Formats: sequence, structure tokens, C-alpha cells
Amino acid sequence: MKFSVFTASTPEWSPAEAASTLASQGWDGIEWRVTDQADSPQPGFWAGNLATWPMSGLEESLPELARITRAAGLEYSGLGGYARCDDHDQVDRLLAATAALGAGQVRVNVLPLGNSTMGGQAATGLPYPQLFAATREHYEWVAARAEHHGVKALVELHHGTVTSSASAARRLLEGLDPVHVGVIHDLGNLVIEGWEDPLPALELLGPYLAHIHVKNARWVRQDTRDESGAAVWQHEWAPLADGQGSVLAYFRALAGVGYDGWVTAEDFSTDLPLAERTAGNLDYLRRAASLVQPNVNASPVAT
Repeated sequence: MKFSVFTASTPEWSPAEAASTLASQGWDGIEWRVTDQADSPQPGFWAGNLATWPMSGLEESLPELARITRAAGLEYSGLGGYARCDDHDQVDRLLAATAALGAGQVRVNVLPLGNSTMGGQAATGLPYPQLFAATREHYEWVAARAEHHGVKALVELHHGTVTSSASAARRLLEGLDPVHVGVIHDLGNLVIEGWEDPLPALELLGPYLAHIHVKNARWVRQDTRDESGAAVWQHEWAPLADGQGSVLAYFRALAGVGYDGWVTAEDFSTDLPLAERTAGNLDYLRRAASLVQPNVNASPVAT
């Protein structure tokens, strides 16, 4: 395995600071966040994030992005794009940028659920079958453009979207070329929605398993009750070793299917200062990985 950090989780560092700090801590790679974001008086994960490359003018930023990455001696585990699959112009720009950098793969977001207000957007109210069919149609176009650019477009398993589970993602991509489309399996997101036992879920993805994001989450009982008198639970991000998902069990499942590619940390917990958090995460991930025995009978997955 090789370990990288998604810069959505390093909001206090400039790109140069993120690259140099992560390299000095011993990380193998970096996954740059690429999106236009809202301003914020304080750096935050999703607004005012200093380690984010704007989508506006991205092409002009590529030489500097490449220079910073190269100077730190880091590899790309991919790009963390936010363009949605129905925004063809922005998706094509991301795919072209991925090719120009030699980053190999980039996230291309699927459509949100009809009742989702993720990202502050109003719920569309559209039914799931309609949204799923539309996402499939758009991803057929994405797959063709990814092939044109010689890169891979990644579907992330994410709560509030049409692909919260491995089963949904496999159904979405079935029949498309796994050389050019694949899935980001994400432990923390699945704690919130879409949980399936990791080993069979990874087996189900088969050749579409392309990338791993690892963060963690937990459900916390609230002080209030709903109108019926039942307990109310809310999810929150947790440190890697303190959430409800077992990273060790996750790594064992990955070994079970022969996965030995990138594992990208995106820790949105704030219990520790950022530098202490990233350094501790690398130590923990390496320690967990060292406890896992490879499955010599597994066929390596395509990554």
C-alpha cells in the first residue's frame, strides 16, 4: 500500500506547506482538492480551504501545482475533483488536467439524492430511479471522455448520493470499461450511509475497485427526542482509531481481495492540531497495515 492525504482535510496549509509537511512526515503522495469554494474568515474543510486549487483558471495553475508536488517528492494518488457528471464542460477540463499532470485518476461526482441538501443546495425532490438513470447516462459520456484523455474517472461511495453503497456503484458502472471508470471505497462515508460488510462489498466491486479513502465517523445520541418520543442520533467525524469503522478489519478485507494500491486519508476530526493529526494518522495506518497478512490466493484488483 501507498499512503496519501486528500487536501480537503488540510485546510490550514497552503499548497506548498501541505506538500512539504506531508513529505517530511513520510507520506507517499497527495490528492489535491480542486474546486471553486466559498470564502471564509477562517480556513475550513469546505470553505476557505487554503490547500485547494480553484477550478477557475485551473489550466494556468497546473505548472505550479506540478512544481510544488514534484519539489516535495510526492506522487499523485489522484485529484479530488468536485465537478458533477452532468456538468460536461467542467468534467472534461478535470479529465484533461488529470492527464496533463500524469495524476492518473480523478473523482467525478454523481448526482445527489432527491431529498439531499448536501453542499447547501436545495433538494430537487426527484425520485431515485430517475436520478440513477440520469447518472448512468452521464457516466457513459464520462467513461468515453476518460478513455479519450487516457485517465480514470472515479465514483465515490458517498452518503446523500445515488452511489452510497458498493452495490449501487457496481450497478451504475456495470458494462463500462474498468480501465477508465472505477470506484472510491470510503470507510467513513459508509458508516453514515451505505454500509455493507467490507469484504463482500469489495469482492462485488471486482475490477471497478480503483481507490480507497479512509476516514472515520460515529453516531452520537442527542439530548432531544423526535415527535414520537424516540431517541435522535447524529453522525460526526471521528479520529481514525476512534470511529465505528474498524480500520484494521478494513485493511484485512482489502488484503482479502488483493488490493495494494493507494489509501488516501481525509481525516475531518479536529481533536488534534493538524500537523499532529496527519503525522499520527500515517503512523496508525502503517501500524494497522503491518498487522495484516496478504492473501496470496487473491487476484490483484485493477487499480
